[in-house]
Amino acid sequence: MLDLKEVLYGIARAIVDNPDEVTVTSTEDDDSVTLTLNVAEGDMGLVIGRHGRIAKAIRTVMKAAAGTVSKKVNVEIR
Repeated sequence: MLDLKEVLYGIARAIVDNPDEVTVTSTEDDDSVTLTLNVAEGDMGLVIGRHGRIAKAIRTVMKAAAGTVSKKVNVEIR
């Protein structure tokens, strides 16, 4: 089974300059998962991107991944 937390962790580590400071926490309900992505303060712009384009792309990929395990996913970036 696909681990959504690990998918988000891998995506974030590939984008940022300080991959050792990436953490992902998850909160799971019956049919939904909330993933909270924490990155270094200097890497926040890299994760969000111009006008939020990278953040939107990350959320789109995570929603597609969540569909394979019949879950709804919400990604929060902090």
